[in-house]
Amino acid sequence: MSETQPNDMTPIEPAPLKKPRSATPVNKKLWTVLGTVVLCFAGSFLGAWLFVSSGLVKLDASRTISDNSQAIVAQQGEVIAEVFKKVSPSTVAITTQSVQQGVGRFQQSQVSEGAGSGIIVSKDGYVLTNKHVVPEGTNQVTVITDDGKEYENVKVVGRDPSNDFAFLKIDGVSDLTAATIGDSEPVKPGDQVVAIGNALGIFRNSVTSGIISGTGRPLTASDEQGMNAEQLEDMFQTDASINPGNSGGPLVNLKGEVIGINTAVSTEGQGLGFAIPINAAKAVINSVLTKGKIVKAYMGVRYVSITADVADELKLAVKEGALVRGDAQNPAVIAGSPAASAGLKSGDIITQVNGTKIVQGKGLASLLAQYSPGDKVELTLLRDGKEQKMSVTLAEYPQ
Repeated sequence: MSETQPNDMTPIEPAPLKKPRSATPVNKKLWTVLGTVVLCFAGSFLGAWLFVSSGLVKLDASRTISDNSQAIVAQQGEVIAEVFKKVSPSTVAITTQSVQQGVGRFQQSQVSEGAGSGIIVSKDGYVLTNKHVVPEGTNQVTVITDDGKEYENVKVVGRDPSNDFAFLKIDGVSDLTAATIGDSEPVKPGDQVVAIGNALGIFRNSVTSGIISGTGRPLTASDEQGMNAEQLEDMFQTDASINPGNSGGPLVNLKGEVIGINTAVSTEGQGLGFAIPINAAKAVINSVLTKGKIVKAYMGVRYVSITADVADELKLAVKEGALVRGDAQNPAVIAGSPAASAGLKSGDIITQVNGTKIVQGKGLASLLAQYSPGDKVELTLLRDGKEQKMSVTLAEYPQ
């Protein structure tokens, strides 16, 4: 269990969600996705209001309300079309083949196929996707670009040890269209977004639109069998339709900038999709582009993200922060880690990193993800009810 994942002792945990993996052929087992009923009039009114308030659409006072409504819808469609035109060349479809060793009496191995999406981050072939799109055991990866060209000379460069990221490299290319990476920091509920991806693994470069429904969402994501669960935090929630096969694809703003990586969808709710903010990936993107591998900062603690409910349950003095905490099998502070060298202890409550408060939408893992190995950070923490400062020099994440 890594420092980015609250431990199993987290008192309050949201309902499990499924990562939107999918299979390419119709006769493969697909995820069960609940249909979403949309009140079209209300949705259109809200979308139109957001576009008008953003200044993207101008009203004509000489027109009737009906005429203006039609103009707004038309111009809204034009904006989304322009975003799609800009981002689509940087969005790829990914198909995979994995070999899973069998268990039981006959030990037969099984070959499984999957599909997902990816984001081109360099013209020479580096592609960002979700780790669960290319899990351990993947032995064949094919990347299909927007123009329909298929690349089979693809290798997995690495998988992020503490977040749902992975990087692919298409060999022998030099003229791909890299996506424009945006800034996820200012993103707020109500912002218009567009999602692009390989929906259901068969509808390449499908585009949907919606809004940011919430930020800072923690969730537990797992595969279709309910296995391989992992904790993710500080996620964007969106009502832009995200389906199996969209995993790893871009969530973009109306400037065509990538502000998130589509990652999970709820099988219990309606219109509940989730994306990892792009700022959480910037440090690893930079390491891959400059060093050809994932290099990530590491502190070495296990913790529980503090919410009001957690604070009440554990009778904590603060309602936000990160409680350093482990159990008999998983120590709170990992031996030999930077955290151990700095003197962090179980029960410490980390409230700030370099002066930035740990709050909803800015968890400990998200803040640390912005730094590189060798960087020194100052932690503000509470120990036995007293505030103190502690300096920690981050190391490279153990492989």
